[in-house]
Amino acid sequence: MLGRVFKAYDIRGTYPDLLNDAMAWQIGVGSATFLLNDAAAQGETTPMMKTVLVGRDMRKSSPKLSEELINGLRVGKASVIDLGMVDTPFLYFAINYLDCAGGVMVTASHNPPQYNGFKISKRRAKPVGEATGLAEVRKHAAMSDRGQAGELVGRLETRDLWDAYAQHVRRFLNLGGAKLKVVVDASNGMAGTMCPKVFGKNGAHVPGLEIVELNYQNSKGEFVHEPNPLVAANLAQLQEAVRKEGADLGICFDGDADRCVVVDERGEIVGCDMLTALLARHFLKRNPGAAIVYDLRSTKAVEEDVRAAGGRPVRGRVGHVFMKGLMAEHDAPFGGELSGHFYFRDNFHADSGAIAMATVLTVLAEEGKKMSQLIAPIARYRQSGEINFENEQKDETLGELHDAYASRGQVDTLDGISIDCFESEGWWANIRKSNTEPLLRLNAEAKDEATLDRVLKEIAPRLGKRVAH
Repeated sequence: MLGRVFKAYDIRGTYPDLLNDAMAWQIGVGSATFLLNDAAAQGETTPMMKTVLVGRDMRKSSPKLSEELINGLRVGKASVIDLGMVDTPFLYFAINYLDCAGGVMVTASHNPPQYNGFKISKRRAKPVGEATGLAEVRKHAAMSDRGQAGELVGRLETRDLWDAYAQHVRRFLNLGGAKLKVVVDASNGMAGTMCPKVFGKNGAHVPGLEIVELNYQNSKGEFVHEPNPLVAANLAQLQEAVRKEGADLGICFDGDADRCVVVDERGEIVGCDMLTALLARHFLKRNPGAAIVYDLRSTKAVEEDVRAAGGRPVRGRVGHVFMKGLMAEHDAPFGGELSGHFYFRDNFHADSGAIAMATVLTVLAEEGKKMSQLIAPIARYRQSGEINFENEQKDETLGELHDAYASRGQVDTLDGISIDCFESEGWWANIRKSNTEPLLRLNAEAKDEATLDRVLKEIAPRLGKRVAH
C-alpha cells in the first residue's frame, strides 16, 4: 500500500483509503532517517541539523496527518518545529531562515479535497524527488514498525515566523507611489491565510494597493472551485470579478499557494510562459547579461525576448526539481514554468506564489501600462496548449518521431522529444511522456494559425487517441 502513494516528486493519495494516519507515521520515520542522514553527510552537527520543520495546508485531513507525521519524525530522532497552517513557499523560506535539516509540507496542492500528501525538502529547501531521496524515504518508511517503536526522542516546539516571512516577500514589492487594484482568488486554499498576513487585509500593509478578496475562507477545507488555476473553468469567477470591479489585474492561487495564474484587466488569461517573458525583462534590467531559466514547453517568445534584453535563455526540463537545479547552476535571478511555478534566486532558488504576485504588481506599477498592453507584443505566435494522447507504447512512438523529423529540423531529447522547425517551416513542438499515466503530452507553436493547424494534423495521428479535456 505504501508504494502506491509515492510519486515522482512527492507523496499523494486519497484519504483515508490510499493515504492514512498509520502511513503518515511511517513517512515521518522515513523522512527523519533520510533528512538527518543527509545533513550529517554534509558534516553539519549543529542542533538545527537534527531539526525538521512541518507545515500543513487547510484540508480537513491535514491536522491529523500532521500530528502522526510529527510523531514519526520524533521517533526517528528528529526534533520538530511545527509551523502550523502555512503555504508551501513559507516552508521553503523557514528551512533557509532557520538553516535546519529540512521540512515536510502536508498538502495535496491543487488536488480535490479528498486528496492529501507530503512534499519533502532537504537542507536549503532542495526538493526531494524519486531520484533525490524519495526512494530512500519510502524504504525507511516501509521498514518502520509502530508496534516496536521507541519513545518520542526528538523535542517538539511551535514557532510563528509570519512577520519574518512577510518582510521577505515584501522585499520584492515596490509600487513606487502607483495605485493598483487587484482581485485575488485564494481558491479556498492557503493564499487565504497568506495574503492577509503578507499584504494585509485588502492590501492594507502596502500603500497604494487595494486587494479584492475572493474565496479566502479556508477553515472548512472545502472548495468553491477546484484549487487548480491551470484549468480555465476555475478562473471564471476571477475573470468576472476583475471586469465587475474594474481591477488592474486578477491573480488565482492553487491550494498550497506555490503557483498562481494571472488574468489581465479585461479578464483574459495570461499564459504563464508569457508572464515569464515579461518578468524576465524586469530581472534582466537589474541583472544585465544574466541567465533566465524557462521550461521547454514555453513560447518561442521567451527565448527571443530574453536574448533581446541581453540575457541568456536556459531551457529546462519540466518540474521543480530540474528548474531549481538549473537556477542554482546558472545563478539565474529568475525562472518560470508553464505550470505557474515562478522561481527566484533571492528566494533560495525556490518557487513562490506570493513573490510572483509581488513581482507582477511591481512590474505593472513600473511600466505604467495595462497588463494586456504589456503582454500583446509577447503573444505573437499561435499555441496549441497541452494536448494529451492515450499511448501504451510511449517510448516507441518517441523513437519514431525522432527518426521522422531528424532531417527536417533540430531535434533534441532533453525532456521527451522537441522538434524545432521554426526557422525553416515556422513551427516547433514538444512531446513528453506522462510520469504516471499511459499518456503523451503535446505542446506545439507556430508563426500563424494555418501552420499550427497543419502541424497538428500531421503530428497528432502519430501520438495515439486524443484525450478530451
